[in-house]
Amino acid sequence: MHRAIRWHHIGARRRQYALGTAFGASTVVAYHVWSTPRLLLADSATEDWSARPATVTSNQSFSDHAHGLRDAPGRIDALQTAHPRTSTDVPPPSQTERHSGLDLKASLPGSPSAWSNVTDSVAAVGATITGFDFASVREKITGAIVPSWVRMLPGYVHKLQDELSMAPWSLSWEIWEEAHNPEINPEITWDANVRISSELCAEEKSFLRKRRRHTAKALARYLGVPESEVHPEDVPVIGMCGSGGGLRALVAGAASFLSAAEDGLFDCVTYSAGVSGSCWLQTLYYSSIGQQSHATILDHLKNRIGVHIASPPALLALVGQAPTNKYLLSGLVEKLRGVPDADFGLVDIYGLALAARLLVPNNELRISSYDLNISNQRFYTDGGQQPLPIYTSVRHEIPDSAGKVESMARDARFTTKHFDWFQWFEWTPYEFFCEELDAGIPTWAVGRQWDGGHGKWRENGFALPELRIPLMMGIWGSAFCATLSHYYKEIRPIIKASGLGSLDALLTGKNEELVKVHPVDPAVIPNFALGLRDKLPAACPESIHHATHLQLMDAGMANNLPIYPLLRPGRDVDVIIAFDASADVKGDNWIKVTDGYARQRNIKGWPMGAGWPPSTNTDQATIHQLDEASQASSGKPAKPAASTSGYLLPPNKELGYCTVWAGTKEENHEYMDDPPHSLIETAADDHHLAARNAGIAVVYFPFLANDAVPGVDPLKAEFMSTWNFVYTPEEIDSVVALARANYGAGRERTKRTVRAVWERKRAGRWEREEEVREFERRVRVRRGCGDTGHWDHFS
Repeated sequence: MHRAIRWHHIGARRRQYALGTAFGASTVVAYHVWSTPRLLLADSATEDWSARPATVTSNQSFSDHAHGLRDAPGRIDALQTAHPRTSTDVPPPSQTERHSGLDLKASLPGSPSAWSNVTDSVAAVGATITGFDFASVREKITGAIVPSWVRMLPGYVHKLQDELSMAPWSLSWEIWEEAHNPEINPEITWDANVRISSELCAEEKSFLRKRRRHTAKALARYLGVPESEVHPEDVPVIGMCGSGGGLRALVAGAASFLSAAEDGLFDCVTYSAGVSGSCWLQTLYYSSIGQQSHATILDHLKNRIGVHIASPPALLALVGQAPTNKYLLSGLVEKLRGVPDADFGLVDIYGLALAARLLVPNNELRISSYDLNISNQRFYTDGGQQPLPIYTSVRHEIPDSAGKVESMARDARFTTKHFDWFQWFEWTPYEFFCEELDAGIPTWAVGRQWDGGHGKWRENGFALPELRIPLMMGIWGSAFCATLSHYYKEIRPIIKASGLGSLDALLTGKNEELVKVHPVDPAVIPNFALGLRDKLPAACPESIHHATHLQLMDAGMANNLPIYPLLRPGRDVDVIIAFDASADVKGDNWIKVTDGYARQRNIKGWPMGAGWPPSTNTDQATIHQLDEASQASSGKPAKPAASTSGYLLPPNKELGYCTVWAGTKEENHEYMDDPPHSLIETAADDHHLAARNAGIAVVYFPFLANDAVPGVDPLKAEFMSTWNFVYTPEEIDSVVALARANYGAGRERTKRTVRAVWERKRAGRWEREEEVREFERRVRVRRGCGDTGHWDHFS
């Protein structure tokens, strides 16, 4: 007797997992088909895409009270004035707005463009699905219930193929036509150059001056003091950051930021920074969807993430019908048509799926193309009314094999890095920047090609529009682009528990090779450092001078907290408030990881050595336990851990709901360790924050289980997995409740920290002012004026 598979007998949660797994497998198959070289389609083989980079945008307005620059014609005139062409610039080719998608220019043989490859792959997938007989399969499986979307799949694929055909009036044709319209994309007329400097860009410096006026008033409200007592120079520069962790980090971060906003703390923040899911949070906050309200974001998530991002009927419906199809696919078409050698991979599909869930409101008619550009977020920051968002990603630099070291000159052995490392890249509404390169470009210029520090013009006299946010959402959250070493760390406990110790030892010994292999290729954007060998720092890796594209991935590969950008010189952050919703906050000490960065960059004031005992039994801990046991057996008392610096290291206590560390700007002496941090536990410890040489204060909120919210444990709740993309409204409420309870546990400690830093800065200003007055008094005395400033009869 044949067993019938009854779809309605399976629980809702298992159905979601089954659908996600099935579509995930089909996505991998489709991706394999796409990645296989095939003959070009007829419409794509009759055109030289390399001569015509692509771009897209939309002419939909954002709101009735939009900024003056958001009016398209006015924005062109104003910003062309702000970015004039200099007399030394090479004039671009003559500008022609209209380009037919049916040009009869032959493609270069053997060099198919990214666009032709993708359109050909869609056709191949469509042909495969069309040839599949769903009816016969249903008849053969007695009693099976086939979801309706499976039968509709051929229609969706055919429609998508037609829209991407570049036939006149197709969706891709319309997108390509609008890509040449400067009224829709004014940035295509602007000349862009690479800025080489370690300083902040002029726009960010202007933001800091304006933001200080807002934070001064907000700080007075937060601390409950009169505004007249808060001088703008005394206001602490506060950076608030959220960790990676997928939807868990997105929901928990929104709840934590909401609690801070209700407390008045968020209005005091100068910078907000994110990794992975926290980047998605910032994207929503600075959009027409979030409306600069974390409560609104949570309501939006309840309406949207109850469906898996890879749910076929939901995703195909959004990319297959207006108005969301143009909204979602515009960036993809721009990238593939505009950059012929651009790679199209799983990260791009992932970003598209994320945007379909997160950047589309419940009322699909309310979508706004204004939300697709990071540079448009300056509308909320130019006047200093909102914190400046920082988005992060990393590039994995893998140098040549270390086996060549012996053949190098002695000096080269120590001046060249022989190990792999991660380069950090950051986006703000003003600039896309890499601190290691000391170089950056305007955010509105991300996506165009570069050479010798100048953006390239297309043959029609225009540049490429700005890279759209959906593609970058995939980059920010592409944790699956991890190395084999990262993957093995996830399954290592299972291997060891299975008694496969020899296999574990073998794989662990190969870690140096595993850290250099990415099973899934990262996404790419054009490399702006090409042709700048003589202008970039000498320490820049050789590969940066040859790679046509930057391969970028989730910054959580290096540090799951975006602390490094907040330590950038010029930002002068006094207080860092970190909300950590990582998968294992007790085991992954991201605060401690920052020590190496601070030491390498010579960052003064970072609380070196801050952290907590690991929850797992590390090798170092095991060695220490063996030493204690050996000394106990010999009858000798155990010796405390020695420090060559002479500093008394504070104990690292168990991790609580809110922990505060204070650094010091005290200079470390030669042959001595770094000055230790101070652990702030009670009000009696606040003097460490108020000390004259006090450094950066770090307020750390880990996402831990709290007795105030029984039954909710991030380490045990299956739905809080980083790889879960479905949250019910009830599950969202439980995450929100836990995050708000944890913030409540540290509310007063956080306020005491901010107050102590403010009082320290105020005391420093008073001291400086007194020194100036004393200097002026001495000058008057030397001139014979006396203390009153009046001349005596001898003068």
